[in-house]
Amino acid sequence: MSSSEVAESSEAAAAPQQQQQQEGAAPARPSGWQILRSILFQMVIFYLITSFFRRQSPPTAPDGTPIKDAQNLFPSGQEMEFYVYLTEWAEFNFSRDQSALVWSEELVYGSWDDGPDRDGSRSTYFDLPVPESIQRNGTLFIHVFFVKMGYPLDPQDEDYLPQAIANKTKLFNKYRRRRVHNTANLWTGESEVAPGSIKVPQGETGVVPDIISYYHPNLTINIVCDHTPWSRAGLPAPLDKFVVFDNLTGNYFPVVFINDYWNLAQEYLPLNESTLSIPLALSFTPLSLFKFQMYASMSRENPWTQVMGGSDPSDEEQDTIKQTLLETNSYLLGLTVVVSILHSVFEFLAFKNDVQFWRSRKSLEGLSVRSVFFNVFQSLVVLLYILDNETSYVVIISVFIGLCIELWKVTKVVTIKVDRENLIAGVIPRLVFEDKPSYESSTKEYDMLAFKYLSWILFPLFVGYGAYSFLYQEHKGWYSFILGMCYGFLLTFGFITMTPQLFINYKLKSVAHLPWRMLTYKALNTFIDDMFAFVIKMPTMYRIGCFRDDIVFFIFLYQRWIYRVDPKRVNEFGTTGEDAGLEGGSATGAVAALPDGASAASGAGDGGSSRRDSSSVASSASDDSKKIKKD
Repeated sequence: MSSSEVAESSEAAAAPQQQQQQEGAAPARPSGWQILRSILFQMVIFYLITSFFRRQSPPTAPDGTPIKDAQNLFPSGQEMEFYVYLTEWAEFNFSRDQSALVWSEELVYGSWDDGPDRDGSRSTYFDLPVPESIQRNGTLFIHVFFVKMGYPLDPQDEDYLPQAIANKTKLFNKYRRRRVHNTANLWTGESEVAPGSIKVPQGETGVVPDIISYYHPNLTINIVCDHTPWSRAGLPAPLDKFVVFDNLTGNYFPVVFINDYWNLAQEYLPLNESTLSIPLALSFTPLSLFKFQMYASMSRENPWTQVMGGSDPSDEEQDTIKQTLLETNSYLLGLTVVVSILHSVFEFLAFKNDVQFWRSRKSLEGLSVRSVFFNVFQSLVVLLYILDNETSYVVIISVFIGLCIELWKVTKVVTIKVDRENLIAGVIPRLVFEDKPSYESSTKEYDMLAFKYLSWILFPLFVGYGAYSFLYQEHKGWYSFILGMCYGFLLTFGFITMTPQLFINYKLKSVAHLPWRMLTYKALNTFIDDMFAFVIKMPTMYRIGCFRDDIVFFIFLYQRWIYRVDPKRVNEFGTTGEDAGLEGGSATGAVAALPDGASAASGAGDGGSSRRDSSSVASSASDDSKKIKKD
């Protein structure tokens, strides 16, 4: 065994506290976009790693002579013996540990068509007795050896040859902190504690869970079958952590990879005093260099998480990514990855057009002001919820920016004044919100009427959902209960808050006042979220929630179709677009008739061109009406 591998194994045994789960409540389930973003990042890392494999100029010695590339010590077709040992020590000692042999086979290096299934693989199943030291959080190491046929494994044997042995040692069990279960039902005070978790009474803080040992009943052992010539100085990361060079010959040993990538965290079982034996399923499979590069790149730690103020993906997030890769069709997954790139583009365009729309908006005709205030409430609830559930800083910053934009919109829909005469508690000045003049019209009446009808539906649903959450769900406390209730209600019934704008459009018989570019980009993102909902494993309620925005947007499209520009529609001046065109000849568009004295600017049709032409149409119609009165 090389000294680097022994040091690696010893370091793994001495630092069990580095392999632990986060304390506190389990984080919220990652969204589809977060999962696909993580997959995309891993693909980028894999591309950067493979880009290092492009042939460069060969390294040279100090005297200028080229250094010969290292070759694989195991030629293709080499017969070899395969041994697997499970011991309590990181350093393997043949005289002490030879009785710990659990599996041995005769193999051929580079053979892909032998074995029982004619695919080069082997497997074995057995029950391993657990020593008392392992039951008390002791360490258990797996030692794997590939020995050329005819050479001994015992270093004391006179025929022993280090260049004939490729080996790998890895910590078999993993150490994690027991999950702290600090939620309970507020009505009964009871909680469903998962196996291996610690129940903490409500209000009690500072509880540090103990570290226990876990194992997985399945493990795969790979040997990389490849004869690429490598240079010790030009070996790229992360292969430099796996390729071991022989100091005597300068060549390298074949890479032995103990593969536990597909072992999900939820499948690990605790090792404690009640565990007398564990069932194990070990398998051997030859591995190509390309697949090994993928495993190495996806298993390495993310170097950018600390820079971005985040942390490495949790076990739950890693399991979700692995399940997505396992259960999703490769073509559908590839299509989803491509579409996810468009998701980020549409998200940026929607943000840009939304800001442009409100920056240039001078009139509030046809827009629901109360919906803007409700959006501020929604953004505030989401921000407080993710702060209560320990989300990464990147998500917190993005949600905070969204809240700031919603607060900025408030300054565009109302006039904010500071009342220094009527102070709050005699000290704090009072903020006064006044409606803008353009809102003092039928739009305000319809907006108030829409929220009146909305409250008849919203409040009973809110009370019912709150009662359900109080009686059947667990919470950390009353603060978390209120946040969770509001967040869950908005996630389930949030689409109802978009109905006031539909009601105003119906009353005004116009959609010209809407930011259609922004709505289009958001609708495209909604359709992409629908694809994520089917590709990625998610709760049924979340999948149903993905379609709520689709329904509202289709209603918007229907309103856009039925409230088109109609040159025959009579406006409030008693004229039509055809009359204005025939009499004045200066009208450049049609005037849409609006009920209850609504302005022509809000009912001139739909789309950006209708808004641009509405002012000229209104002025032309006004001139024509004056001529009719004079006559």
